[in-house]
Amino acid sequence: MLFDSLRTSFYCFFSLQHTFSFTRPFHKKIFSLSASILPVSATMESQLSCVLVLSGKSETEKELAKSLKENSSLKLADDLKLRTFLQSEIEMQSENNEFNIDTYMDSLTTTSFGRFLLSSPRLPSTQDVVSLNFCEIPIGSMCIADVQFKGRGRSQNVWESPKGSLLFSFTMQMEDGRVVPLVQYVVCLAMTEAIKDLALKNGIPPLDVRIKWPNDLYLDGIKVGGILCTSKYRSKKFHVSAGVGLNVNNDKPTTSLNAVLRKLNSGYQLQREEITSAFFNKFEHFFHILINQGFQPLEELYCKTWLHSGQRIIVQEQNENQDLPIESVVTIQGLTSSGYLMAISDNSEICELHPDGNSFDFFKGLVRRKLN
Repeated sequence: MLFDSLRTSFYCFFSLQHTFSFTRPFHKKIFSLSASILPVSATMESQLSCVLVLSGKSETEKELAKSLKENSSLKLADDLKLRTFLQSEIEMQSENNEFNIDTYMDSLTTTSFGRFLLSSPRLPSTQDVVSLNFCEIPIGSMCIADVQFKGRGRSQNVWESPKGSLLFSFTMQMEDGRVVPLVQYVVCLAMTEAIKDLALKNGIPPLDVRIKWPNDLYLDGIKVGGILCTSKYRSKKFHVSAGVGLNVNNDKPTTSLNAVLRKLNSGYQLQREEITSAFFNKFEHFFHILINQGFQPLEELYCKTWLHSGQRIIVQEQNENQDLPIESVVTIQGLTSSGYLMAISDNSEICELHPDGNSFDFFKGLVRRKLN
């Protein structure tokens, strides 16, 4: 299935020589969350606990947060210990560059997506949190972490992500399996459009973030982010979890949005909170279009944003009479209805391109299938 095969990794790498811990000083039932870099062994890592701060935009969502905490309904993978707090029980420390919940909520205008929030200074994987607790939290819930030490990527790759990265996952529910593989493209498109909107709103130089198929984000030819989508089919509905990783302030190992802004002599620096709220405001609109009209109304904008229109690439085609595949050159034209690349050969034959499942770069090892 395309949705399971087209996975890409977060590009917010960090040296595996360090992991992350946090301290929680107590004072009159008001808790302060912070994260610091500590060299921790794998054995110690498994013994550490993690914190989730639950919050909601409306009073109903805040009551749900309270219920989840009181009933200890949430869990982490690998039996890691979890401590949950309500936003009203903590004292956020802006000097530690923690995600500011109030700033985020103030800019959020959605009716469903991103309104219920699970935040943490340090988690193994935001994707695991929303996937494991999918049935406990509202559809559209978002989990965000300042630091992630077992982030999930393509082919079960695991990434460690530093502070400065925007790392979040959220949930969706879908009934039509034909559009499920296309939602990853909508996530990519919503992020690129959100960044464009923020640049226009704040009067800063435009950041030309582009999409590399199927779901990587590039800026000035350098990868700055990636999307991961997974799904499970239960009770005649697809439970979809989408994860986003974006280099906002972390300049290594490649570059970040704010590093490019500094090079452009911009005095403005983008914040994770405004990017996240702008993303959900844009995504909710695009998602409704996808569900009600399909991907076609969004395809033109998507193809304007990606890197591949007119790109010529080498593909492989297996011949039953030959042991080795035949290589040929094709030109990318767009997407097929199933979400794969559509290309045309030099003899005007239309074909659909599939990744071979073995190459880290999807554009190495593409296999073509003729279309009628």
